[in-house]
Amino acid sequence: MKLVAVDLGGTNARFAIAELHADRRPTLGTPRKYRTADHAGLADAWAAFARDEGGSLPDAACIAIAGPVEGELIRFTNNSWTIRPSTLAEELGLRSLTLINDFAAMAAAVGVLTEEELVPLGGPDGPLPETGVTTVIGPGTGLGVAQLVRRHGRRIVLPTEGGHLDFAALDGFEERLLARLRERHRRVSIERIVSGPALSDIHETLAMVGGVAIIPRDDASLWQAAIDGEDALAALALDRLVMSFGAVAGDLALAHGANAVVVTGGLANRIEARLKGPLFHDRFRAKGRFEARMGHFPIRLARHPEAGLLGAAAAYQEEQA
Repeated sequence: MKLVAVDLGGTNARFAIAELHADRRPTLGTPRKYRTADHAGLADAWAAFARDEGGSLPDAACIAIAGPVEGELIRFTNNSWTIRPSTLAEELGLRSLTLINDFAAMAAAVGVLTEEELVPLGGPDGPLPETGVTTVIGPGTGLGVAQLVRRHGRRIVLPTEGGHLDFAALDGFEERLLARLRERHRRVSIERIVSGPALSDIHETLAMVGGVAIIPRDDASLWQAAIDGEDALAALALDRLVMSFGAVAGDLALAHGANAVVVTGGLANRIEARLKGPLFHDRFRAKGRFEARMGHFPIRLARHPEAGLLGAAAAYQEEQA
């Protein structure tokens, strides 16, 4: 069976024809990317994809959406598109349609990745456990969190809003950071500290504490300077973000009753070396009476060029099984 897999973000909409197989690992055709700003809505981008595919598309689809999949009208934060779930299948000419959260699609992708696509970051070697809960977590514009439950041969994805839990400071610097962010946000969630935009706030707070001037940079150039090490304070800010990420990943794994953790996303793949180091793992394991247990968690980095599309197809197949 074939279907259209779609990964809708604020800036880009990605499409691919996916083919389902008995081993439950979908294969993807040529991925195609369309800027949302160039199209009036999903139907317009869908028509562009159909033209690029030769005019004929499967009559089934799974669409992963960057945001909560609920209510009569879904609005996007970073573009003007809207989706009305009750009429979308008819608008697109579909017999079967599934809508899921985009990070739920990432978690569904983790369920079908091979051992070679799950790069070891820490913990014991070997494949992920065949049963139990895997915490799937990924920093991006925010902090995506989901649970992947393997049970009786099924792979069940549970989307969460774990990135919106309260942040817990663990040392003096994080207390300063938390106090500074509370002046702006009142309540400070985890993703205010562990996400792409968070690096700037950490960087500015380090400069304030140290009484040093900083070079104004946009988020992209600040991340590049931190990763390259060309800006020592930016690199220190990234180290601080990684420390907080380790603490958060460990907390969520405990809360989920998990036996494995998978880190996903483009930002995580850019800082693989740091995620393999002690800054992440010391904080991940520092859970008091559970410290020994935390050392036995396999921690992996998901590496797939189109995980959102793969996950959308995998989620559809799991739902139809």
